[in-house]
Amino acid sequence: MIRYTLNTRSHLLKVAPRVARQLATRPIHLSTTLIHGDDKDNRVSDVAPPINVTTTFRYDPNDLIPWSERENLDFMDKTPIYSRLGHPNSTRLESIFSEVLNGHAVIYSSGVSAFFAAMVHYNPKRLFMGQSYHGCRAIANILTRNYNVEQHPLEDIEKYAQKGDIVHLETPVNPYGTSLDISEFARRAHAKGALLCVDSTFAPPPLQDVWEFDADIVMHSATKYFGGHSDLLSGVLVVKDEDVARQLRDDRIYLGTNVANLESYLLLRSLRTFKMRIERQSENATKVVKFLNDNKGKFGNVLDKIYHSSLQTEPFVKKQLKGGYDPVFSITLKNKEQCKKFPLLLKYFHHATSLGGIESLVEWRAMTDPYIDQTLIRISIGCEDADDLINDLSAALNKLQDTN
Repeated sequence: MIRYTLNTRSHLLKVAPRVARQLATRPIHLSTTLIHGDDKDNRVSDVAPPINVTTTFRYDPNDLIPWSERENLDFMDKTPIYSRLGHPNSTRLESIFSEVLNGHAVIYSSGVSAFFAAMVHYNPKRLFMGQSYHGCRAIANILTRNYNVEQHPLEDIEKYAQKGDIVHLETPVNPYGTSLDISEFARRAHAKGALLCVDSTFAPPPLQDVWEFDADIVMHSATKYFGGHSDLLSGVLVVKDEDVARQLRDDRIYLGTNVANLESYLLLRSLRTFKMRIERQSENATKVVKFLNDNKGKFGNVLDKIYHSSLQTEPFVKKQLKGGYDPVFSITLKNKEQCKKFPLLLKYFHHATSLGGIESLVEWRAMTDPYIDQTLIRISIGCEDADDLINDLSAALNKLQDTN
């Protein structure tokens, strides 16, 4: 019998080569990757990665190579220079995200900075978008204003799309929580030579793996479910080509959009528990939506519509969301006055923007989104007990029902 201690795979290669090779080819589960995916980046003996508050680092006396003679910037993974270029915890994040998101991940200071980075790199002449986060829409408007980038709805892909254009698809869709058919949009985009960028913020793995449906670029606002505690900002782009990822990192240096040191530390902390949180939130949301849909008639004077992927009947929805439905859904009420009152009647939902935290949030979406139906309420389900959330929502709807 071979006895060994599992520290690192390189150690195993010295102790038990055959066993190490078997482990090297064995798939690692998501929960393990989230905790150990950055072990290779350890620089100190601390179990919890330290917060690196420095902006600048001493040069390595054994690596004095002029910038102009560097073939690429990979050396900064081990010998950082300046935190705008890269720093130890941003390197750790990219190691984990590259494993979890199955590609070459580039980390950013926010979700919108990740979207902007994609637009700068790919430089499309035409951008096709449907319902999307209003921040991405605002960036598109800036590109149109300054550089005459054409904007078209998704319905016009066949009519206007050309090689090098970007089809930007958000699914599940913000703020509704409903899903679009990724494979179908990939087919339509690729037929015209365009690229498909999918914002999968509302359904990160293990809920949805966008690569299975022929996307070219994947983005997430890591502020949301990956962050999970409403205390950080970050975004991530994922591509399949390592050279593209290197170019994105080069661009990021001068766009000034690398994630900050403290944010990186907080995001690393959050990733360790991500799988447990997202699965609980998905289960909770599905249960809450089912209750509201089953009892919609009881709130007929208040509740108008319910939007969520779990209520869709198209076959592609379950195929895409094979790991569970997204934890965000939306409802519309009968009028704006009800929308103003509804959040104030809730006990376990904070009336605030954003989503993805362990605490449940409710937002009269018109407060921040200039493009949205002004009777829409977006609901982000957290990690509380689902029955308590159901009782809270039911009580608030009943109070509004009784006042009409």
